[in-house]
Amino acid sequence: MVYWNEIARVGLMTVLLILGLPSGGRVSAANDRTAILIKKVEGIPEDFIKGVDISSVIALENSGVVFYNTNGEAQDIFQTLKEHGVNYIRVRVWNDPYDESGNPYGGGNNDVQTAIIIGKRAAEQGMKVCVNFHYSDFWADPSKQMVPKAWAGMDLDEKACALYEFTKDALSAMIAAGVDIGIVQIGNETTTGMCGERAWVNIAKLMSAGSRAVREVGREFGKEIMIAIHFTNPERGLAEYHRFGTLLESYKVDYDIFATSYYPYWHGTLANLTTVLKHIALNFGKKVMVAETAYAYTYEDGDGFGNTISKRSALAFPYPVSVQGQADAVRDCIQAVVDVGEAGIGVFYWEPAWIPVPGNSYNQRFELWQRYGSGWATSYAASYDPEDAGKYYGGSSWDNQALFDFSGNPLPSLGVFKDVDTGTNSDEN
Repeated sequence: MVYWNEIARVGLMTVLLILGLPSGGRVSAANDRTAILIKKVEGIPEDFIKGVDISSVIALENSGVVFYNTNGEAQDIFQTLKEHGVNYIRVRVWNDPYDESGNPYGGGNNDVQTAIIIGKRAAEQGMKVCVNFHYSDFWADPSKQMVPKAWAGMDLDEKACALYEFTKDALSAMIAAGVDIGIVQIGNETTTGMCGERAWVNIAKLMSAGSRAVREVGREFGKEIMIAIHFTNPERGLAEYHRFGTLLESYKVDYDIFATSYYPYWHGTLANLTTVLKHIALNFGKKVMVAETAYAYTYEDGDGFGNTISKRSALAFPYPVSVQGQADAVRDCIQAVVDVGEAGIGVFYWEPAWIPVPGNSYNQRFELWQRYGSGWATSYAASYDPEDAGKYYGGSSWDNQALFDFSGNPLPSLGVFKDVDTGTNSDEN
């Protein structure tokens, strides 16, 4: 998740269902995979990570959202994802996303228990999990890296100890519950800081505390768990990413994967993405991956809460805003990571299921967002994050970048995760 303070809201209004999109349970061209073409990704390994982050899914289901398969039948979304080639689930973890009265902050209310529920459902479908610790009680990104409430006032040593214990306890609980953890992310989009710290000597100490916890849990449970560090803005070029690699090396941070966000409308060209990731792999000996990507398939808004990407966005869109354009964006991002070589291990799509909750009016949906935390933030989050969530709380700003339509049917673009292995155009196989 990135840059929520850039969301362009459209006001509190009643929004009708978008004409032309299929209603739940109805089969149409919108979920017919033959409706688009996917070019084969050359050189893709069999074990390449084809992941999605569906951290909001429990809150969405609690709000009444139903997901369907390509036959128009209600089906567990984890099964649908597996059938479309997804092999990894990424889930964010916040320390305590609730106010003092127990009201949810929203964004999926992703505490450890929610991560366990998501992780167990992923395991039932044979999918591994990437655990994404934000080390915050709510969204952490380049614009904000807030310390959890319980750690406020701690000095650095105390905070490092608390972070170590939280990481170890959370991972131990998840593994004991049957979650198959393959990757642990120490911080989210740590380009400008982590857990309230901005100086790199302090950030590195916290990262090292988290890494130590991961290694100890791995040894205790006999599991090989890779550690990822996550940055943004590859468009800033080699110098920027080389600086991050050098800082991590200089402070002896223990990690395996250098991860980046890559949104085509923000983060430059794919050629540049391959170049900077290959530079990290060659110069620092790390695996690399895209931890977040997405693209819009429509400019329409399904819930009355303005979308991050709209016709009013002053951005360059390198692909058509269409289902085919969305599929091409994902396919080409996968190719860019594969082109790094053996070090390029995977791509995660961010929140492909964050679709509108049921309701005939904004007010009806607002009640669900508030009760279940299925919007990006509730009004209760203002007590923790008054400058962002406290001003812009509401629904999903991502529904037009989902891989499901507004009624829960899989779009043909979801099939890109399977189709990149062979392509859908027989002339190119």
